[in-house]
Amino acid sequence: MCAGVYRARNEFHGAVFSPWMASTSSDPLARLEATLSVAGTAPSRRMLVIVNPYATTVSDRLKNLVVYALRGSYLVDAIDTESRDHATELCRQAAKDGYDVVVAFGGDGTVNEAANGLVGSDTALSCLPGGRTNVYCRLLGIPTDPVDATEHLLALADDWRPRRVDIARVNERYFTFSAGVGLDASVVERVDAHPRLKARVGEWYYTAVAVSVFNRRYLLRPPRLEATIGDEVVSGVTAIVQNAAPYTYFGNRRVDLGEGATLESGDLAGVVLRRASPIDIPTVLWRALSARARIARHRRVYGFDRVQGLRVRTADGRPLPIQVDGDYIGEAKEAEFTVHPKAICVVA
Repeated sequence: MCAGVYRARNEFHGAVFSPWMASTSSDPLARLEATLSVAGTAPSRRMLVIVNPYATTVSDRLKNLVVYALRGSYLVDAIDTESRDHATELCRQAAKDGYDVVVAFGGDGTVNEAANGLVGSDTALSCLPGGRTNVYCRLLGIPTDPVDATEHLLALADDWRPRRVDIARVNERYFTFSAGVGLDASVVERVDAHPRLKARVGEWYYTAVAVSVFNRRYLLRPPRLEATIGDEVVSGVTAIVQNAAPYTYFGNRRVDLGEGATLESGDLAGVVLRRASPIDIPTVLWRALSARARIARHRRVYGFDRVQGLRVRTADGRPLPIQVDGDYIGEAKEAEFTVHPKAICVVA
């Protein structure tokens, strides 16, 4: 047993002897203690927890407490990621080693890397929220509070019902809920370059970066693309493709763009922004954040649904930026999207 786990045990049992902590239901130590006190049968399922130590809400103390709590119901190993794509390598090995479940403890980027290592295997994917937005956690019905999510995972041990859901792919990279080519990917690229501001300011930093990127790269002579969807070719500046809805969240508010796709629908949905001008963008953003207005009905937006694949390519020779699940993955002159029904196992 590693030193971190011994440290977690000491921290955890410290809560037992602290009357103030034990009586404060909102304190995470007390809540985890209460959860452990009702832990059921001896652990039998193997769980690998992959932790992104740089995620927004992840700390060593929280990680150690969560891992120790999960050991009440699972045979748990925990590993910190050390570099980009490390989670993918760890998950491929976990599937070969026969783990029952891999839990991605981090943001949507960590979940994405984990999913890329588990596609096609029988090892289930689950997650603990450690990022700012945690879209996939919400899609699976996992609470966005780390302690509530830990309690949720503990309860699953006695109600174990893995299921297979869809996953989508752009070129060689799988994504769990959404991907984008163009303006949104340019925004993600800039945001990813400043992780501290991303963690501190959150969605408002995205907003500020979006305004800056639009003014510098898309106001005059923006990169152009063409999306081939069935028999139609649609010209624009941005394409969003979704494996499920919503596209993301702004705080607790859903941002719905593509309509119709779910994790079990076997198809893709999305939108193509035909033009980005100072006149169009405010009304596009208003529709994106509105609870009633539909962005697909905007005159500068082409909406699509119930497709199994599409191709997006540059229309002016300039490479196009690409993001998956909120992580920038580089540029390409062509992006081919496909859906892979029931290709990944999840438990939530």
